[in-house]
Amino acid sequence: MKGTRRLALIAALSAVALTIFVAESQIPPLTMVPGMKLGLANIVTLVAMVILNRRDAGVILAIRLVLGSIFGGGISAFMFSAAGGLLAYLTMCALVGVFPERLLWVVSVLAALAHNAGQLIVAVCVSGTASILIYGLILAASGIVTGVFTGLASMFLIRAVRRAGRGA
Repeated sequence: MKGTRRLALIAALSAVALTIFVAESQIPPLTMVPGMKLGLANIVTLVAMVILNRRDAGVILAIRLVLGSIFGGGISAFMFSAAGGLLAYLTMCALVGVFPERLLWVVSVLAALAHNAGQLIVAVCVSGTASILIYGLILAASGIVTGVFTGLASMFLIRAVRRAGRGA
C-alpha cells in the first residue's frame, strides 16, 4: 500500500490509538498497584504491524506517545510510556512473523511483559531505588492477563479487516 491511502490509514490508526489511550487514562485505577492499566492502545500497534509493516506501526506508536503525553500526562507520563512502548514495540518487531498468526496472543503477552519491564526501568531510575522492582511480579501477572486479552482482540480485528478488504 502506497501514497495517500497508506498515509490516511496511518493517520486513522494513530487517531484510534490516541483516542483509546486518552480514554483509558480516564478510567480510575482498577487496583491499588500503581501503573497497572489495560494497555488497549497496544491493540492498534499490533494490528498495524501485521496489516501494514513494522515501520508504519512504529510511526503510529510514536504519534500516540507524543500526543498522548501532550493530552494526558506530561513529561513523566511520556518517559514511562516511551520506555514501555519502545520495549514492547521491539518485542513485537522481533516476534511478529516468527510466531504463526494464530499465536499472536503470545506475541502480545511477551510485548506486555516487555512494556512492564521498560516502565520498571524508568521507575528505578526516577526513584533511585531498586526496591520498586517488587512490583515486577504483580505487573507481570497483569501483563499476562492484559496481553492475552489485547492479543486476542488484535487477532479478531485483523481477521475483520482482512474480510472487509475482500468485500465479504
